[in-house]
Amino acid sequence: MNICFIGTGYVGLVSGVLFSDFGHKVICVDNDRIKIDKLNKGIIPIFEPGLDELVNRNLNSKRLVFTTDIKYAIKSSDIVFIAVGTPTAKDGISADLKNVYSASNIIANNINKYKLIIIKSTVPVCTGDDVENIIKKKNSSSKFTVVSNPEFLREGEAIRDFRYPDRVVIGCNNLKKTRSILEKLYEPIIKKGAKFIVTTRRSSELIKYASNAFLATKITFINEIANLCEKVGSNVEDIAIGIGTDERIGPRFLRAGPAYGGSCFPKDTKALIKIGKKFNIDMSVVKTVIKSNEKRKLLLADKIIKILGKSKNKNVGFLGVTFKANTDDMRDSQCLKIFPKLLKKGINIAYYDPTGKKKELENFIFRKSSDEIIKNSDLVIIHTEWDEFRSLNFNIIKNRKLKIFDLRNLYQPNTFANKNINYYSIGRKYYEKKA
Repeated sequence: MNICFIGTGYVGLVSGVLFSDFGHKVICVDNDRIKIDKLNKGIIPIFEPGLDELVNRNLNSKRLVFTTDIKYAIKSSDIVFIAVGTPTAKDGISADLKNVYSASNIIANNINKYKLIIIKSTVPVCTGDDVENIIKKKNSSSKFTVVSNPEFLREGEAIRDFRYPDRVVIGCNNLKKTRSILEKLYEPIIKKGAKFIVTTRRSSELIKYASNAFLATKITFINEIANLCEKVGSNVEDIAIGIGTDERIGPRFLRAGPAYGGSCFPKDTKALIKIGKKFNIDMSVVKTVIKSNEKRKLLLADKIIKILGKSKNKNVGFLGVTFKANTDDMRDSQCLKIFPKLLKKGINIAYYDPTGKKKELENFIFRKSSDEIIKNSDLVIIHTEWDEFRSLNFNIIKNRKLKIFDLRNLYQPNTFANKNINYYSIGRKYYEKKA
């Protein structure tokens, strides 16, 4: 099939590259010429394990094309994916749909034969109706079909998630024309066991928001339970196993830690509240989740200050600063809310991240390794769950005392029984060696 992806952000790039790896001819189009030039040289603008190899392989096979010529891309394709960004709007709540509507107008002006138009971007319910109306103003309904096909890719795991998803969700109000095309498009994935879920377009749009809101709720719930565990002397990991083995609940997203962040959960939970407001529905549970998640960032900052004590000129080193491991994404990273509160207390902050320096943290000290963080810090914060932080070399501290606050519970407290280290974690008893 001939496929076009409008937008080479995280979703558009990963999806487009993998469809080309399935044997389709894919044109990825973006208005950022510098990005497109780099992609044509095999230079990847995001950190996603394994993606560079796939890009280069499919570029060499001529199945994958990167261009800024959107008119050419649309006219050359049978299927057009809209995969542009839908960030939070200026009101701080709504999804900004200007990129979706702009793409829709360009598609409307360049339909030269029947097009299957698939909205891959995360959009509020009824957006598909808007897109259809925009295109219908210049084309008869027989020349196109608008479908909702939300993505469920996790950063750092996107290639596996695309190839082996739990489900493929298709939202369409005219399946007679499109079902066979979509089943053929996703055939390699369906054959591996993915459920092919067909529903109305509005239901499909809402599935994406509902999924992210529910996962955000599970994270927030277990973090609140972790707070309680610390007060009563329980172990949050035992609680998570105890409730996670209940098939009605499930174990995933019951890992206590920092607040949730990233490109999806924060903006999608806010957008869901806005959708509810539009239809006069009070999304009280989601509102509470957002409020609790924001409070957690400040709660962790307070804990860090308490662990450090009243001494001045303390040095804190953060291991990892991205919102999760296996990504270079700093969007809504928890540390961005923690740092300002520490600075107000006169605390010196340094960081090391496997993906390098961050423009968002240009005023902070960047260390070149985890060893440098350990050597130069009074308190080490394990902020992001990178695998390399599971085997840190604590022997280099020599004769001085070190404090560790493990926000990801990567270690067991008894690991530090014979070390000159005070170890703190989430939702478990602290291991403090008294002077």
